[in-house]
Amino acid sequence: MEIIEGIITRRSIRKYTDKKISDYQINTLLKSGMYAPSANNKQPWHFIVINDRKILSKITDFHPYAKMLIEAQLAILVCGDELLENGSGYWIVDCSAATQNILLAAHALGLGAVWLGLHPRKDRKQVIREIFNLPQNILPLSLISIGYPNESKEIPERFKPERIHYNKW
Repeated sequence: MEIIEGIITRRSIRKYTDKKISDYQINTLLKSGMYAPSANNKQPWHFIVINDRKILSKITDFHPYAKMLIEAQLAILVCGDELLENGSGYWIVDCSAATQNILLAAHALGLGAVWLGLHPRKDRKQVIREIFNLPQNILPLSLISIGYPNESKEIPERFKPERIHYNKW
């Protein structure tokens, strides 16, 4: 898949088949996340691959938009390490770039995925901290639900020239 096509055609997929995701695919997703840009190349991310059905189900108990985890083959929790970031708050930007890379890689591999927000919701982040026993310096940013798509979505027109400005407002 050509990069620009992949960016434009990627959609949030919330319905999945029961087809298994290979270790190769999982490693490709993680590698893609690790090749995201980061401030001063600090790479402050950590990833938790979640394929335990009990844990995926537990997340649906508190996250109001995570019901698709019941069908997902796995999820990837993207966390930032405050001890590795390039300055206060940069972990958020860096881990967001890693999350986007994983979403695009999933699409390129023929998988469906959706970004489930954790940050800045303190309540969601606290429960995630408890479930995964995260160290104090590790902060959850996003959870990515992944599986083979069992739905397709139209590509909406999102290009809005009226939001483009050159040299001044």
